[in-house]
Amino acid sequence: MNIAVIGTGYVGLVSGTCFAESGNEVVCVDIDRGRVDALKNGRIPIYEPGLEELVRRNLKEKRISFTTDLAAAVGQSMVSFIAVGTPMGGDGAADLSGVLAASESVARAANGYHIIAIKSTVPVGTNDRVREIMARSAGPRIDVCSVPEFLKEGSAIEDFMRPDRVVIGSTSEQATAILREIHSPFLRTDNPILVMHPRSAELTKYASNAMLAMRISFINQMANLCEAVGAEINDVRRGMGSDRRIGSQFLFPGVGYGGSCFPKDVQALIHSAAARNIDFTILRATDEVNARQKRMLVDRVREHFGGEVKDRAFAIWGLAFKPRTDDMREAPALVVIEELLRMGAKVSAHDPEAIASARNIFGGRITLHETNYDALAGADALIILTEWNEFRHPNFHRIKALLKNPVIFDGRNLYDPALMKALEFRYYSIGRQPV
Repeated sequence: MNIAVIGTGYVGLVSGTCFAESGNEVVCVDIDRGRVDALKNGRIPIYEPGLEELVRRNLKEKRISFTTDLAAAVGQSMVSFIAVGTPMGGDGAADLSGVLAASESVARAANGYHIIAIKSTVPVGTNDRVREIMARSAGPRIDVCSVPEFLKEGSAIEDFMRPDRVVIGSTSEQATAILREIHSPFLRTDNPILVMHPRSAELTKYASNAMLAMRISFINQMANLCEAVGAEINDVRRGMGSDRRIGSQFLFPGVGYGGSCFPKDVQALIHSAAARNIDFTILRATDEVNARQKRMLVDRVREHFGGEVKDRAFAIWGLAFKPRTDDMREAPALVVIEELLRMGAKVSAHDPEAIASARNIFGGRITLHETNYDALAGADALIILTEWNEFRHPNFHRIKALLKNPVIFDGRNLYDPALMKALEFRYYSIGRQPV
């Protein structure tokens, strides 16, 4: 099938590439000519494991192409997936200007029956607004559907190719049948295609992300209570997670969640509820807990050094909001580094993939290193903010030799406190007693 994908950001690029990989002919559209030119040459603007190889293979086999010409892409396609950004506005609401503008452009360019499938994360009622735009169009019949994405950065290819479920929000039997056919190659098992009203599909995406964010904030608050009463959060977490009604996913304590989805989607759902006179108290608490959690390690650093942080040097391992990505949007590292700099400290940092992102954000205010050990030289302490695999089993003797003081603030609970005690480190983690 001929498919257009509007937007070559994270969702659009992964979606378009995976649709092409299953045999469709896909044209990906973006207004950024530099990005399009790079993609035409197989250069990927984001880090996502496996994506570059798939893009290059489908370019070679001419199943995927990239353009700035939206009209041409839509004109040769039956389905246009809209995957443009919906950033959070100043009031917490999702900015829909990109989605609405793209929809109007598709309406002008459609040639015959067409489907607009909204993959962008949008608040409830967006599908209705786009359908109103289509109703004013003098062009051919266009069905508007919602097909939300459920991709995790770092495993997006696997998530798309083997989804837990596909959600289709549609009121059109014709559009539903076509969208089912497009997605059916990815559902060879018993995992379902769930067809529902577009409003339900829109809320399903927000509800899923909000629930996961709530679990993270809950376990972080439990970790704080564990420290206060002398309990061990890993024991509590395992005891909870063994209950099949609860499960163990997203119950790992740390320095808070970040990224492009959870913070934005929690705020957008709060805003949508407030617009209908519903006080989403539990989500406001989730957001507040997360904001406090990001500052926890800074408070411990300050306490450990007796409030004397100015002119001290700190090494940071991990800048991305999670491993296997270079994404620093809303990352805890942003808060920690800004707080340390505000207090007059010096920061040297390493991340396996996010060095370029950090350089764009901080410029010369921090020192960035290509290896994790280089960041340690002369630092007063090590702070760990992202659980990259290469940080899990380091050379502790080398760490100890490079640091001024054998002190580790571990925001991801990577190490065994008993080992840290045996190696004579001062060790602070989350939800466990300090060593």
